[in-house]
Amino acid sequence: MALAVSQQTRLSKRVRRETFVGWLFVLPALLMYAVFVLVPLLLTILYSLYRWDGVGPATWVGLKNYVTIFEVPDLIGTIVNAFWLVVFFSFIPVGLGLVVASVIHRVATGRLGAIARTVLFLPQVIPLVAAGIIWGWLLALPGLINQILKAVGLGAITRAWLGDFDWALPAVGLVGIWVLLGFCIVLLLTGMTKVDPALYESARIDGAGWFREFVAITVPLLRYEIGVCLTVTVIAALAAFDIVYVSTAGGPGNATSVPGIQIYVLAFTQRAVGLACALAVMLMALVVIVILPIQWLSREGAR
Repeated sequence: MALAVSQQTRLSKRVRRETFVGWLFVLPALLMYAVFVLVPLLLTILYSLYRWDGVGPATWVGLKNYVTIFEVPDLIGTIVNAFWLVVFFSFIPVGLGLVVASVIHRVATGRLGAIARTVLFLPQVIPLVAAGIIWGWLLALPGLINQILKAVGLGAITRAWLGDFDWALPAVGLVGIWVLLGFCIVLLLTGMTKVDPALYESARIDGAGWFREFVAITVPLLRYEIGVCLTVTVIAALAAFDIVYVSTAGGPGNATSVPGIQIYVLAFTQRAVGLACALAVMLMALVVIVILPIQWLSREGAR
């Protein structure tokens, strides 16, 4: 009995020692996370309750900054634009990525499949600033896109795409599709390699065609990968800044203004730091509200 108690005591001390050592290893990362994430987050929430120009004394206004966001059409319009970008940055790349990945998985195997994945993933490794500059040239009035349209007899629809009030936002969305499509394809292709080929063989024996296999087998078994793609691309859409700032800077007018651009303008141009923080907090809340259901549905479907 005494021996058992002694062994249990030694085991308990060993567990406490290992736990202490583990926390020592984790502590530097926790400190860095607290200093560069948690503290700025708390300060942003705090500053959103004040009217402050970033230099002088701050004035407590409570929730007035949040009310202002809903009262000013240009501010609430940036959130509407962000949700429009979700269609281009998220829904189209994920939907198109599913189709392209399924075709590559079915047709392009071996070295050809590896080359296809590499080529399609290349836009993901190009800096977003560079991508914005390149597409700014391509979509300009004398750019390559308009030259191609003229060459095929569609010169009547040519325009400065990024300078047109109606087409500027879809043009920015096109850039987002180009950047994020490769990421979705590669991730979905990786998920498809985990699907048991016997399921496809059984479906073909039963007379199922490609589309039926795609709907009944591929999509349901890729719920988790689709959830990851949607999570990454929705965050990229709602928090978009680089591509929009480089290509249009939010113009023409406010046609492509998104929360990231507006936060920058409010904080560093108009010196309305409190209002900028309120918009940032609202953007964070929107991201959480949109992402949590996606995470829940993808994990439920993966079980």
